Amino acid sequence: MFRPLLLAVCLTLPIAAEAREKVTIALDWVLNTNHIGLIAARDQGLYEKVGLEVEILPYSDTSSTALLAAGVADFAYMTSLGFMSARGAGADITALWATMQHENGRLVYNSSNKEITRPADLSGKTYAGFGSAWEDALIGTMIRNDGGDPTYDTVTLGTGAYEALAAGRVDFTLEVATWEGVNGVLLGRQQSFFTYADYGIPDQQNGYIGTRAAVLQEDSEMVSAFMKATQQGYEWAADHPQQAADLLIAAGEFPNPALVGASLESIVAGGYLRDGDTAVGKIDADRFAAMARFLFDSGVLKDAQGAPLQWPGDVSAWFDQSWLVE
Repeated sequence: MFRPLLLAVCLTLPIAAEAREKVTIALDWVLNTNHIGLIAARDQGLYEKVGLEVEILPYSDTSSTALLAAGVADFAYMTSLGFMSARGAGADITALWATMQHENGRLVYNSSNKEITRPADLSGKTYAGFGSAWEDALIGTMIRNDGGDPTYDTVTLGTGAYEALAAGRVDFTLEVATWEGVNGVLLGRQQSFFTYADYGIPDQQNGYIGTRAAVLQEDSEMVSAFMKATQQGYEWAADHPQQAADLLIAAGEFPNPALVGASLESIVAGGYLRDGDTAVGKIDADRFAAMARFLFDSGVLKDAQGAPLQWPGDVSAWFDQSWLVE
């Protein structure tokens, strides 16, 4: 006797709630302001509106590029180096998006260290590093292009590098201006920096979102829907940084919530999400190729046996933005 009522209730359910396609995206690091558009799109129902149920996978010891290439995730948020290393080594993955329209990394040192006034002064100094070949290529190029000898000592400290620098135990490190740089300001640290592009490093975009070529070919409508909703999420965050910060704080665990708000303000004010009339998320083909060429020529990109890869001559097939709304 309850069947007609049950049927009526079922018929009133939104179609999206009945048949939303489940997709996953793996993160390159613990949740932070780089990922704000994903959180905004999820928590404001933008994915739901296009019929998707998106699960943002928590960061793990396995890189997001490896999870994507192995088919564990449908999409991945990846660093430029992570994506290009995997793609160069043969992973069948494609970039769809670039979050940061300009390089937000920089080389930082204590302002009180009067022995450092230019990159050439870093010769013979101690660097607190993170263990990647990219660091040596970057720092060596900067010192060499400034007329110095690219010889320096390295201690691998990971995130401990920032405390070591603040305490004066090392001379310099690399940081993300919109996170560690903002945190340093909040902590009152007096630090100076060199911008990579001023010393011969291509001004790269970063924060790629990508998928596997098979997903792109077999479910292009889903990919387009996911990416357009993601773009809307980042556009909203660019227009409403403080509200976006509140969303992100509610979605994660942040020991210092003030850092989240200050970081987003820095990202927006610095023109990282938007560069003039450039669409949010747009990949610049020339800068994409310039960074890829730098990584190839520097010997950073290697095959499975550890041998440096040879420049393929063209990397335009490494990304696809046929979904993009400009």
